[in-house]
Amino acid sequence: MTPLKNDRFLRALLRQPVDATPVWVMRQAGRYLPEYRAIRSKAGDFMSLCTNPQLACEVTLQPLERFDLDAAILFSDILTIPDAMGLGLYFEEGEGPRFRKPLTTAKDIEQLSVINTEKDLPYVLDAVKLIRRELNGRVPLIGFSGSPWTLATYMIEGRSSRDFVATKRLLYNEPEVLHLLLDKLADSVADYLNAQIAAGAQAVQIFDTWGGVLTPPAYREFSLAYMSKIIAKLNLEAEGRKVPVIVFTKGGGLWLESIAAIGCQGVGLDWAVDIGDARARIGDTVALQGNMDPAVLRTSTETIRAEVKHILGRFGSGSGHVFNLGHGITPDVPPDNVAALVDAVHEISVKYQ
Repeated sequence: MTPLKNDRFLRALLRQPVDATPVWVMRQAGRYLPEYRAIRSKAGDFMSLCTNPQLACEVTLQPLERFDLDAAILFSDILTIPDAMGLGLYFEEGEGPRFRKPLTTAKDIEQLSVINTEKDLPYVLDAVKLIRRELNGRVPLIGFSGSPWTLATYMIEGRSSRDFVATKRLLYNEPEVLHLLLDKLADSVADYLNAQIAAGAQAVQIFDTWGGVLTPPAYREFSLAYMSKIIAKLNLEAEGRKVPVIVFTKGGGLWLESIAAIGCQGVGLDWAVDIGDARARIGDTVALQGNMDPAVLRTSTETIRAEVKHILGRFGSGSGHVFNLGHGITPDVPPDNVAALVDAVHEISVKYQ
């Protein structure tokens, strides 16, 4: 493989010296970019875009043509695994993801099979290989998956949810059935991430989007334990270097010490966490990723720069920080404001290295 021209993202995750704080943005390839909307229209629908390696590659690279980002992230969706398990993923315009065959009984869960990524999701691996080739060492490529708990909520509810009624009913009434599902998902996610690493992903992130809706004991039992199991199964060395793992639990500020202890190299922070406090709690063991409120990107260049300066100042001197948002970028953000964010991070962070 071509040597990396810019490896500050990987170096920061390993808490090695960098010349400036690296920055990438969750959902950086997305609807806020007019060129993305054009390709989405050409593809016809979201799943057609995800399952076409050439289009997925093109979309992945789009933000790097506009912004001086320090990493690319595979364009895909966290729900590819449930789709490969036969639940029939589709996207309703303006409604988000839905499943044609949600899990409604214990028998549904018993009949699920752990995926074989090479056989069941070849289009994802083809996209990873193509993106790596097209990047040609420009920046590292991030692979990703949803956490077992987060995937389970969609599979049981059949769609996104605010209250997770069916999932929490199962958790409290039939925890052994939920554990069976989570165990199968953990094995599937481990296979999926290992296949992405073998295909060329140079770091991976586990998106635990809905971990924050759990009580502390339930979080440790039904979310954290399965992410720990996944990390223990990963092949975290490729091409002669470490492959870092980032764990991001939205709403997980209560459990940072526990997250940092499961073997990951980076902990993602949402905007409700003070990054200075997080560094004091866990920053001597893992790198931190985050954590600007995405809403700041709807404001002015001056406000964006001020918030970047504040977050960098709260983290303080030294490596171990990957700048990002506290959650995904929203479709209404002007692209010029993303450029202002990236440039501000690189410019202002130099004095902290």
